[in-house]
Amino acid sequence: MRPEIIQEKVEIPQGVAVSIERPVVKAKGPKGEMQKNFFDSKIKIENSNGSVVFTAKKPSKTIKTMFYTAISHFRNMIEGVSRGFVYKLRIRYVHFPVTVKVEQNKVVINNFLGEKIPRKAVILDGVDVKVAGDLITVEGINIEKVSQTAANIEMATRITGRDRRRFQDGCYIIEKAGVSLL
Repeated sequence: MRPEIIQEKVEIPQGVAVSIERPVVKAKGPKGEMQKNFFDSKIKIENSNGSVVFTAKKPSKTIKTMFYTAISHFRNMIEGVSRGFVYKLRIRYVHFPVTVKVEQNKVVINNFLGEKIPRKAVILDGVDVKVAGDLITVEGINIEKVSQTAANIEMATRITGRDRRRFQDGCYIIEKAGVSLL
């Protein structure tokens, strides 16, 4: 028999302010301000004494899934406005020297595998990209935008139709939000 109510409490750290105006939840912290829409009417979100309480009545499997997804999104918002997210990419080349630079809202990769036309990757709004030597740093408060920008850069240098063991040139994600992948 399934429970009648599931409830989860998420603590709000010092220096972070949360306001809830259904369906919009806003979080403001030292790194910036962020807002997200939580549209599901079956999940109730309340602010109470330094924490946010998520509640769902008569949860089915689908509602439980949406419930815990909403909590994860909220925790990512809190972590983003308090600490931010950082992804690091390494530029690797063997055959031709590659140059990477940031122009407006794009990352431009020149001379990749000797190609004359530069490859470009889109930088999403609210994301800061820096290139230092062979390291690309992608920073921001929204984990979805930061990770998508890092993926855009990695996909811009994807090689098809060649032996990956021999052609290892590209930009590769080596660290995600503080977790090293090497």
